Amino acid sequence: MIKFAIVGCGRIARKHAGNLGENKIPGARLTAVCDIIESRAKEYGEKYNVPWYTDMHNMMKCENENIDVIDILTPSGDHAKNTVDLAPYGKHIIVEKPMALTLHDADTMIEACDKHGIKLFVVKQNRLNLPVKKLREALEAERFGKMVMGTVRVRWCRDQEYYDQDSWRGTWKHDGGCFANQAIHHVDLLQWMMGEVETVFAKSATRLVDIEAEDTGVVVLKFKSGALGVIEATTATRPKDLEGSISILGEKGTVEIGGFAVNEMKIWNFLDDVDGSDREEVLSTYKQNPPDVYGFGHTEYLTNVVDVIQNEKAALVDGLAGRKSLELIAAIYESIETGKEVQVNFVPKKCRLGIR
Repeated sequence: MIKFAIVGCGRIARKHAGNLGENKIPGARLTAVCDIIESRAKEYGEKYNVPWYTDMHNMMKCENENIDVIDILTPSGDHAKNTVDLAPYGKHIIVEKPMALTLHDADTMIEACDKHGIKLFVVKQNRLNLPVKKLREALEAERFGKMVMGTVRVRWCRDQEYYDQDSWRGTWKHDGGCFANQAIHHVDLLQWMMGEVETVFAKSATRLVDIEAEDTGVVVLKFKSGALGVIEATTATRPKDLEGSISILGEKGTVEIGGFAVNEMKIWNFLDDVDGSDREEVLSTYKQNPPDVYGFGHTEYLTNVVDVIQNEKAALVDGLAGRKSLELIAAIYESIETGKEVQVNFVPKKCRLGIR
């Protein structure tokens, strides 16, 4: 049995605690929770009948033998410090997206976990969506041939009330805007499918909410393969969420996955599928995730974490993989600030994300 402790009982903790505390993950159970806001820690502790704390070091001191994995769900700007502070306890660490807000912080997290011989898992649950796994399978089988274009669209609704829930939301110091918070999952998928990015050129705006960072932005990418890409991201869709999608175009085929969270296979067309039987099977079998589209990926992700630990496998998304998407996000913000095309392999100078 792998025993999990949660640090940070905010909005996303519902997905993690619900899976772990309600025994939805085979071989895992929730054993403790912590939040600096006492009411939140108490709420989760009482709901799942586990000890609750307001100080993570006190939790580790008291519950050390009952913890194998620490699940860090604090504000993005705190991930690095929390990870570095908790790594010496020798417990594996899960950290929600983005893993950090600066590349330096990401590097310190990776180094700390390596030093103490523990695994660092970065949450990218959409990689485990059924349609996404099928798309990846087609790419690995080289069914697309020469890559042409990859596009992701995040058209979600986050109103002022959402940003006002916590003072850190939408700030450069602790959060960033729609690119760093919401679209980072889709950025990860785009890079995972299309390969290394060479350059980005980005524009952003803050249109409908009062926050420091952006609620809307677009990016043009050039991949090292020569293919092109587009990222469209906004939390200014009104009155409700519209889509979270990815489309991949190659010389031999086209795939588009849509839905709210890249959870519905929309298009599956390949030249080698002469009679259309492959398309019919895929659209039937991999049409969409089970009904809980937002929670499905977290269930699968946490299940994978347990499997990795129990069977000594490589993590699906480790610290280095998490850093890759953060590097692309940093390049996007660098381009926004400079108004220029930016090489992704760079040293940030103008990027405001994570500024303290």
